[in-house]
Amino acid sequence: MSIVKFAVPCLLLAAVAGPTAAAEPLPEAIAAPGESVVLSVHAEGAQVYECKGGTDGKLAWAFREPVATLLAEGKTVGRHYAGPNWELADGSAVAGKAIGNAPGATAADIAWLKLEVASRRGSGVLTPVTTVQRINTHGGKLDGACDKAGEFKSAPYSAEYVFLKKG
Repeated sequence: MSIVKFAVPCLLLAAVAGPTAAAEPLPEAIAAPGESVVLSVHAEGAQVYECKGGTDGKLAWAFREPVATLLAEGKTVGRHYAGPNWELADGSAVAGKAIGNAPGATAADIAWLKLEVASRRGSGVLTPVTTVQRINTHGGKLDGACDKAGEFKSAPYSAEYVFLKKG
């Protein structure tokens, strides 16, 4: 009898909380309280770096731009590129400005980001979006010295992009 009494409240809690209750909370720096998910997509691509002289005069890899395909249910739904910009096949697009970050899971993973939408184009799924989160990053980091200024190198990465709106 005590097992049943315990199980019913747990089932009710799961039904009320929904599937996100099991997910770990995001780091505070990239959390978006009071916002709801419009779209969540998987990205596969590369972070592109350029060999440049640093303030110390030494050559090092400097981030230049992302190049990625946005996927939903295994199908291409859009692209992510310099700006940073996200553009969907429906013609809607947003550009963001980073306002928060948290470290990736390993030293090889680019940071998780919170970006505020700075501009939008077209009309479609991304039209109401106010915030973009980059989470669950894998790879994409390129550190250290390089040999020749102006040389480019890509570091493969994957991430989840979550598009949110107020309310």
